[in-house]
Amino acid sequence: MERTKITTASAPAAIGPYSQAIRCGQFIYTSGQIALDPASGELVGDDVAAQTHRVLQNLQAVLQAAGSSLSRVVKTTVFLRRMSDFQAMNAVYATYFGEPAPARSTVAVAELPRQALVEIECVALAEDQAGE
Repeated sequence: MERTKITTASAPAAIGPYSQAIRCGQFIYTSGQIALDPASGELVGDDVAAQTHRVLQNLQAVLQAAGSSLSRVVKTTVFLRRMSDFQAMNAVYATYFGEPAPARSTVAVAELPRQALVEIECVALAEDQAGE
């Protein structure tokens, strides 16, 4: 099965040997996004709520470049620097996903790149040839 690299200037550029996303068949696999402003490359937001908004906007941009959207996400993984931020992250997260909400795992980690408070990756369905 062919793998296609997904790239957009509307989300932070990959800063290492990875792609913003890969499409393989009907699935799109995104790399984890942190709250980097795509234009400046700087971390934005002083709290987990503000960072979660930016992270989900970045994911939205990557999915759009791949011909998909947040409404087609089937699975997310959320990495939090502090599990005590779960409720604030969850409140913002809920505004981006309708029903049925994607499957999700949420874990606390010791550290994230650039001292970010949250990182999210996802798997989404691509639009089919008929434009479903």
